[in-house]
Amino acid sequence: MDVPREKLFRCWHDPELLKQWFVPKPWTIASAEVDLRPGGRSLVVMQDPEGNQYPNEGVYLEVVPNEKIVSTDAFTAGWKPSGKAFMVAETLFEDAGNGKTRYTATARHWNAEDREAHAKMGFHEGWGMAADQLEALAKTL
Repeated sequence: MDVPREKLFRCWHDPELLKQWFVPKPWTIASAEVDLRPGGRSLVVMQDPEGNQYPNEGVYLEVVPNEKIVSTDAFTAGWKPSGKAFMVAETLFEDAGNGKTRYTATARHWNAEDREAHAKMGFHEGWGMAADQLEALAKTL
């Protein structure tokens, strides 16, 4: 991405910025809570154009400022099991020189069925659109 990694990382941990890019439009983020530290809570409530809300809660497993964020929905705040582990997400921000960042987002699912279900939800296309929105927003900071 044609943006320094510090700006991209900021868009991931500032709830007001996260709301602006995290889902492909016309979807929105109704609310976001970010406690960006290992064991900290993540709650992102996605909203479809009809107003239906989809809460996604989890915890951060690993955080290296401006370099790496690893989170999972296997747990909720206080390390309480979520009841249905779906994935572990790893996001890397690598300095690519000249103010650019190699941005890598990886979703690791607990099983093939969950991976296929995520793909059928439009994950790949939607996440590509969200990444474009992330880059555009970060350029304005």
